[in-house]
Amino acid sequence: MDICLVDIDNNSNKSLKPTSVIGMLWLQTHFEDTQWEALSNNQVIISKENSKLLVNDAISAGLNIKSFSGVSMLDVFQKKN
Repeated sequence: MDICLVDIDNNSNKSLKPTSVIGMLWLQTHFEDTQWEALSNNQVIISKENSKLLVNDAISAGLNIKSFSGVSMLDVFQKKN
């Protein structure tokens, strides 16, 4: 797997996580220099629509992408009051 997308909320926003050197290098060609630190620290969140575009483009480039969308992180790690 080169890039992993994980649902983070009920709106299908996704956390973008490069999981290989190839994934990170490919993402660096699609994001501005100012965003590279956030990419390397797994701090980038993208919308459902943008994630679809990114996945299609990455697959076309030969990358292996996994998207986990059945359960959001908010459902798994529920907020404690």
